[in-house]
Amino acid sequence: MIGKVARGTDARRLLYYLYGPGKANEHTDPHLVTGFYDPADLEPERCRGGSRDFRRLAGLLAQPLAAMAGPGYAKPVWHCSVRAAPGDRLLSDGEWAQIAAGVMDRAGLAPAGDDLGVRWVAVRHAADHVHIVATLARQDGIRPGIWNDFYKVREACRDAEAQFGLRGTAPADRTAARCPSRAEAERSVRQRWGEPPRVRLRREVCTAAAGAGSEPEFFARLGQAGMAVRKRYSTTSPGEVTGYAVGLPGHTTKDGGMVWYGGGKLATDLTLPRLRRRWPGLGQVPGALPGRGLPGAAARAVLRNVVTRAVGRSRDEAGFFARLREAGVLVRLRFSQACPGQVTGYSVGLAGHDGPDGAPLWYGGGRLAAGLTLPRLRRGWELSRNVPERSGTMRFTAAERNAIFEHAARQASAAAEHIRRAAHGDPAQAADAAWAAADILHVAAKATGSRDLWRAADSYDRAARTRYGRVPRATSAGHQLRDDARLIAMTGQVTGDSTLIAMALVANLAGLAVAVVELRGIQQHAAQAAAARAAATRLHGASSSARARAGQEGRSHTRSAAGVGRGDLGAASPLVGSSSPGHRMDRRGPGTRAAPPRQSGPGPPKP
Repeated sequence: MIGKVARGTDARRLLYYLYGPGKANEHTDPHLVTGFYDPADLEPERCRGGSRDFRRLAGLLAQPLAAMAGPGYAKPVWHCSVRAAPGDRLLSDGEWAQIAAGVMDRAGLAPAGDDLGVRWVAVRHAADHVHIVATLARQDGIRPGIWNDFYKVREACRDAEAQFGLRGTAPADRTAARCPSRAEAERSVRQRWGEPPRVRLRREVCTAAAGAGSEPEFFARLGQAGMAVRKRYSTTSPGEVTGYAVGLPGHTTKDGGMVWYGGGKLATDLTLPRLRRRWPGLGQVPGALPGRGLPGAAARAVLRNVVTRAVGRSRDEAGFFARLREAGVLVRLRFSQACPGQVTGYSVGLAGHDGPDGAPLWYGGGRLAAGLTLPRLRRGWELSRNVPERSGTMRFTAAERNAIFEHAARQASAAAEHIRRAAHGDPAQAADAAWAAADILHVAAKATGSRDLWRAADSYDRAARTRYGRVPRATSAGHQLRDDARLIAMTGQVTGDSTLIAMALVANLAGLAVAVVELRGIQQHAAQAAAARAAATRLHGASSSARARAGQEGRSHTRSAAGVGRGDLGAASPLVGSSSPGHRMDRRGPGTRAAPPRQSGPGPPKP
């Protein structure tokens, strides 16, 4: 059973609609089942033509508003629709009357035994639901409180499920993401978008947050993904960012303005204050790039890419070293012995990437690439002093990318074991790892471009969040998963050579999701357990399908070795479920026309 709360200004018009035929003649036998007084006395009278006269009932509901002392609400009509699940038994008018009274009691608008609560009625015009109409003014002249009324209605619905033996639903624990409104869903169908903009924006914000190590990098990643970003600044401290909103180009209002969604309108853990819990505070050094347990080849690849990007964004030596520190790498300068104070070289390292003695492992520029020694960089800056800064693109070889994915797969397996141990001892210790697993799922889906992984990440989101929007206590297992997510985000798109390695990570992520199923089951969080189970099922399916497809293509490549020798080598095949347009199968028959392609929201299609 679910309840939905809305607010309005005209009780008479609302009653007219509830007693009318409906938008598709779906309203049958509308009548009152209960209210603030005997429903038989409150029932609107029929006129000669068969229509209803709502003036008396609307006047009775409005009387407390006119007599209320002090200011009232701008929208004083409270409307709550309560609907039973499709498989539930048919409830009688008397049972619906008890449910409606329970909703008003739990919401605090008309508590049981309080004859001076608000005036209200419950209208039934279908077999599976009722509508409660109330005016927000108590009969003693006091304005009622409506804080958290939606959550109170949710509790009343769960009480009714237990009382009348109806199908149970999840509590309003704020772990679910905000669903698209009916208008958003209908517009996405009309515009032939694959999904409502709210869904795509939530996914892009989650992915950007997972791959970012600081607040500026988070906003930069949103911009790179094609999202419009609007920052909200403090009214008392100019320059201080207090929030943000995102939008999709092409998703506009009637007057052409952008439709903006604040982070809290996407999910409870996407507000800027909660995102900042991931990163260092303002004015502190950005989060260091992770290197704990990373193989040497992968660490060198990460450092080479970071140094190369810093070179492209710098015009002099001082700016270069500042860029390196901003990127989160460790920097050590080498000074001349003959001329103290003169810098002759540099080395870089990753936090946690230590040698057997526990000391950090340092890599000089020459060990990363021949062109990254300090003397060569200085000559380059002299020659390109007037050249604009370049953004730089991360480039990893297949072997380097595989090493990072293998490292992430090992850490996912270790996190699954950590969650299983903590679930039977201290479940709170597992909350951070369960939350961080969503990060690595989102970046893995981005890297592979697999629709199946995107769906798995979307399914898992609810299982990841802590109830009531709380941020879990940080743990080393959670930190490690977030570090791996940042590293995977750096590697870019997975090519065919890395498909099987990526699927090994996906298989371990499926095991991680299963561990979260056990955790949420022990905690008796049924909705979150179901979300993790759905994600695990999708991950298992994606891993098995990709392995089977890779085996088939391997045999095909063996048979066509002669063609490869002639240079007839096709593009690397994507993972199963890839959204790459170049790998879609044309299932149209001869003589048929292709339908316009769908995209996942306004603006450019999601890659």
